[in-house]
Amino acid sequence: MTALRRRRVLQSALAAAVLGASGLAGAAAVAGATRGGYFRAALGGARGTDSWDARTHAGLFMSAAAQGAVFDTLTEVAAGGALRGELATGWSASPDARVWTFDLRPGVRFHNGKAFGAEDVLASLALHRDAASPARPIVAEIEEMRATAPHQVQFTLATGNADFPYLLADYHLLIYPAGQIAEAMARGIGTGLYRVERFEPGRRFIGHRVAEHYKDGRAGWFDGVDFLAMNDPRDRLEAMRSGRVDAIDRLPAAEAAALQAEPRFTVQSLAGNQHYGFALRTDLAPFADPHLRQALKAAVDREAMVAEVLHGHGSIGQDSPIGPANPYFAALEPQGFDPDRARWHLAQAGHERIALPMLVSEAAFDGAGRAAELYRESAAQAGIALELRRLPPETHWPRDSAGFRAGGWSGRATEDWAFSTVLTEAAPWNATRGGSGRFGTLLREARAEFDSTRRAELYAEMQRISRDEGGLILPMYANHLQAHSARIATPKRVGAMRAMDDSRMAERWWMA
Repeated sequence: MTALRRRRVLQSALAAAVLGASGLAGAAAVAGATRGGYFRAALGGARGTDSWDARTHAGLFMSAAAQGAVFDTLTEVAAGGALRGELATGWSASPDARVWTFDLRPGVRFHNGKAFGAEDVLASLALHRDAASPARPIVAEIEEMRATAPHQVQFTLATGNADFPYLLADYHLLIYPAGQIAEAMARGIGTGLYRVERFEPGRRFIGHRVAEHYKDGRAGWFDGVDFLAMNDPRDRLEAMRSGRVDAIDRLPAAEAAALQAEPRFTVQSLAGNQHYGFALRTDLAPFADPHLRQALKAAVDREAMVAEVLHGHGSIGQDSPIGPANPYFAALEPQGFDPDRARWHLAQAGHERIALPMLVSEAAFDGAGRAAELYRESAAQAGIALELRRLPPETHWPRDSAGFRAGGWSGRATEDWAFSTVLTEAAPWNATRGGSGRFGTLLREARAEFDSTRRAELYAEMQRISRDEGGLILPMYANHLQAHSARIATPKRVGAMRAMDDSRMAERWWMA
């Protein structure tokens, strides 16, 4: 399916949801999949403070262990981008998409034996009213949520939102047992396919397949899974080459061709919405000056970064968190490398030359160090001296402490989901502190807009604002580059919303 056709299909799916379409009850059986075996993976994004509290989840290690194995959410984005039910079996909306009713799956039990029901949904989502939760922008839009039956919940939103069922697939919105949430966070008690056998924060997760599950016959093929936390991509690659693990995420782009040439490995290079680049705090001097931001945008050689950092596994970015796989991607003309224009904007900001510190770490994205070096070389031609301050990859990556830093993000399946997560004033992951003024007005209008043509116009304007005025400098859309051994088989379609089949490889893959 072409990117354009996929976007049109997703636009139709979103419109259908607003008109009251039901969610799919589940996925079909997977051809060729068989039960058995133990799956071992080396994953990045781990921290020593990792826990089963979804409000703290940020990296792949915990999202793969939590949403991908131990817990469930109400909805799930399938590998092709369509939405289907997980703990929800169906949903419908009022004509204005402001009141949503979700039917819940009966007969489900948590790993401690407690029956799942509506009260568990209400208690779990209420956790994210916490200001520090990355999912707070989603839950903050819910004016009221109530149980209308033991297995039915109803949400009343502040304004209509055509994407609301998609938002409930966010990997932070895990469902815990009501009245036992503290215990569930301490021990890892969910409704997922795998029960926690061992958990060492920031180091290791081992899960064993539950005996019976509502996904039997269509997911959860391994008898057990073993995730090793390895933040250094070189360590992950060595672990797979040595046979210690079966799969790795974030394969270094420079190693992809050589690994693909080895018959015992398969390399997956999957285009989604992932983007790499840099973030400026627009509320701090000197980055509060729009001319300085424009100077920095014009001073980056995007083509060089795609070639030297991604080795062709990606494309040129356009300074917006909306990517080519989003249904309303605008395909705007990216900012080009123009030292003269950068110098002009620098002068308008009151500087002939300027030195700026930049925080850099491979924890931001693989190749961040080389990308920063290329940026330093091109920016020097415009009178901008970038002073690189490097952190080791195992260091906890500070999201808020630096005015100018490297960063990468997987994006989200819909525009509202993406913008709400990283470009609203209240979003904890808003690294630029942008999203106010007209941008916020457009976001609210687009949420409640049912006409796909008008919605496309609104989202296109927001992408232009991000490109021309915002604090994101995103030179690259980066493919998800990952690999597995010949011991592992995967479906023909592998999810690319996030790495490793949307973090769900434990339930979607099987032994070859």
